[in-house]
Amino acid sequence: MGTAALNAHAAWDYVGPPASTDPSAYTDQPADPTQALQDLLTKSEANEGAREVPGGIFLEKEEIRLNNVLQPADQTSYNYPTNGMPSPMFGATPWTQKLLMFEEFGPEKLDENVQAGTNPFPRPSTGAAPEQDPANLMHSGPAGAALDAFLAQAGISPFPQREANTSVRNPWQPDIEQFLERFLNNAPAEGRPPGEGWAHQRWNEFYPQSYFKTVQAGARVNSGLRDGKQLHQWKYGEFGPGGLYYSATGNAGTKVQIHPAMPVQNHNSVWTFDGTLPPKLLMARYGQPMLMRHYNALPIDPQANNGFGLHTISTHEHNGHNPAESDGFANAFFFPGQFYDYRWPLQLAGYDTINTTASESKAAFPCSPGETLWVNDANPGVKTCDQGKIKIRGDWRETMSTHWFHDHMLDFTAQNVYKGNAVMMNYYSALDRGNEAMDDGVNLRLPSGSAMPWGNRDYDVNLVVADKAWDQTGQLWFNPFNTDGFIGDRMTVNWQWAPTLDVRARRYRFRILNGSVSRYFAIGIVAECAGERTCEMPGPSGSRVSYKRVPFHMIANDGNLLEHAVPFDGSMDLDNNGSRQDHNGVLPTQAIAERYDIVVDFAKGGLKAGDKLYFVNTMEQDTGVLAKRRIPLADILSEKYKPELKTRSDGSKQWIKGDPVVGKFMQLNIQPYTGTDASMDPSQYEPAKPGKSAGKKMIPLWLDRNNPNDMAKLQTARHRSFHFGRSAVATDTQPWIVATDGGADYHADPRRISAAPQLANGPTDGGSSGEGTVEVWEIQSGAGWSHPVHVHFEEGIVLNRDDQPPPEWEKWARKDVYRVGGDEESSGKLTLAIHFREFAGTYVEHCHNTQHEDNSMLLRWDIEHPGQFQVMPTPLPTWDGVEYAPSVGVPTFRTGDGFGPK
Repeated sequence: MGTAALNAHAAWDYVGPPASTDPSAYTDQPADPTQALQDLLTKSEANEGAREVPGGIFLEKEEIRLNNVLQPADQTSYNYPTNGMPSPMFGATPWTQKLLMFEEFGPEKLDENVQAGTNPFPRPSTGAAPEQDPANLMHSGPAGAALDAFLAQAGISPFPQREANTSVRNPWQPDIEQFLERFLNNAPAEGRPPGEGWAHQRWNEFYPQSYFKTVQAGARVNSGLRDGKQLHQWKYGEFGPGGLYYSATGNAGTKVQIHPAMPVQNHNSVWTFDGTLPPKLLMARYGQPMLMRHYNALPIDPQANNGFGLHTISTHEHNGHNPAESDGFANAFFFPGQFYDYRWPLQLAGYDTINTTASESKAAFPCSPGETLWVNDANPGVKTCDQGKIKIRGDWRETMSTHWFHDHMLDFTAQNVYKGNAVMMNYYSALDRGNEAMDDGVNLRLPSGSAMPWGNRDYDVNLVVADKAWDQTGQLWFNPFNTDGFIGDRMTVNWQWAPTLDVRARRYRFRILNGSVSRYFAIGIVAECAGERTCEMPGPSGSRVSYKRVPFHMIANDGNLLEHAVPFDGSMDLDNNGSRQDHNGVLPTQAIAERYDIVVDFAKGGLKAGDKLYFVNTMEQDTGVLAKRRIPLADILSEKYKPELKTRSDGSKQWIKGDPVVGKFMQLNIQPYTGTDASMDPSQYEPAKPGKSAGKKMIPLWLDRNNPNDMAKLQTARHRSFHFGRSAVATDTQPWIVATDGGADYHADPRRISAAPQLANGPTDGGSSGEGTVEVWEIQSGAGWSHPVHVHFEEGIVLNRDDQPPPEWEKWARKDVYRVGGDEESSGKLTLAIHFREFAGTYVEHCHNTQHEDNSMLLRWDIEHPGQFQVMPTPLPTWDGVEYAPSVGVPTFRTGDGFGPK
């Protein structure tokens, strides 16, 4: 359906259950689910279809790692990397490569009238290493030139549709049949589960206005495919000629290397979006629904993976307000040769109940003068940009900013994400428009630049930090055998070891994502001073340098701007522990998948052009079970704490005297700035300090903990509890469990429903009001483990930790990752308030230590339509297409735990 036909209303879209003849038809919940739940324990694994090999054999999970260079018998007892060998550096030295800035996907308008190119998705071929396998087709992928030609052609074919397209065949079918040594019965090109149950919800209402195509592929050289799609066009601001980040050749020629002195990565070692670096970035605007067509070009043989990772994928946009069919459910994976159309509505939560007339000026998205764009509001249609923005429906307090998306394949999330299946995503809104110069009373003017109407990244830098390891040949290595978690021995930023970044003497915004598998960070910033006694913290003896802390403000936690900008400058006791210094220039513990946005002023506190600064990790960790302790900055900088490589009598090496990922990991070099810094001063937005009233608010929370009326609403909310722990009957592949509402301990099974909130209402007309469904969730863990628990779909507000107020960085935040357990700055119990609105379907909640998730620490929960009494079935993908299995809810899945608020 084209835009001309989009005078759509919610009534155009079917919102009822699938028909009884539909393959995705709902089924009855057993009156007594006890036996049905017991039966699940004996069923075949839900994802076994991903592991088929010739002879009708389904590999065991352990067999996927057959080609790992360190099998258990060959592994060490060393902690860094986990049971592996220290990663060799091949002569690489720190601060000798410039940081790769993210490469934008560059969406384009979705128009059914554009004649689509006729090149089919290219089939695998043999070719020269390292980009292809020279001999074995089943271990290879398409040629890079063929992939680029396919992705570069105009239009999109087959054209996206509401229900999964099962009529077009997987173009790799002949190669798959050759591998499996059997014929395929039904091998659709689209991997989305068929039928009404997995149709795009409210498709006409949120019809995609733009799209982009990308392919998951083995590592290859960047050809410059997307150079012409960059919003800055290599013309504007710091990305233009003379700017800090300008490149005359764009990203063409960039190889997948961790450092130029190190080997190029093999196509079976690293799997990225497009198969290339720099890491990718999606720039999205609220109110403009978008479609991502994600192709899978990974090897057909599930063991062609350098010993870790699985060739089936499911993409989760973390933590978008998206319908379940586009959320990346762990058992809605798709196969090599297939694609999956993810449609993200990009609407504010509360669309159906708050500001439904689209009259609030703070609920809007940025636009360019004269730009016309389709918008779903009280009067859907094409709107013209008015004073730099277009208003939309929904609750502006739910505005989000810094996201990422990554693989969520059941049992293989850790391996696939570590291997490269992860990118970042910036949401742009009237509040956070990426233009610091526009002063309209709505725009918060966060550091960004002003050369373009929106989306400037001159002073707004995405950083993904992650520990990695590589084998003795320099190829990426992961240990899938240790189910406690994986700890690497080298820190990377944007896939690079020890890079440098030039910055101007002005304010910057850094969007920092912990992209690790199991490692926690605590990141500080320091500036180098000439002279060992010049500044607060001396450098190593004889170095003739010292260091000082660099203060900053946290402005966002996870995907959301805070109510108040929290100062990390020693002026506040941020966690009420009696000390102001432990967070002076040092962020709080940052768990896997947490995002912290900070503002740093490189022209304040004596900083000036020519100065060198460093990002420093202060968190020591030696197993995947628990973040260990913070190391004082002074001990790191003086090298009192200095991990060393010891050569053993047999010639092997081992890290001793500490954690090698503790220390400096990125250098920043301040360059002169002759422009005008028009960005906001975050100190004007600080919370109340002793003797000082609170500053302005950025985005207020939808719940005020000090307001009796707000808290009274929670007394009528349903209460649920989730306990994350160690199994009493642990196995090698299922050591972790989650118990819901005080019930039985369960290992992960996507056919089991642990919770099912129900929407308060369906789609609404303009003028409607309400709050949706509000619940109170309690998350618990034993003190011996660290678990960053992620709840899909909605952000929550932390009410308390161990019945005490949360620290300042959580007090003003909406979160989607909740740290519980025994690590520093966590607690054994956390209580949160959470909303459910707009969309229904099947979601998950899990530990984001993804080795815990992949070894059974995951549960399924559903959002049900108003009045729904049957349960949604579970998709079971195979090479032949997707089948469905009945689902069963635990006894309390609709009622909650019966404690606290009801």
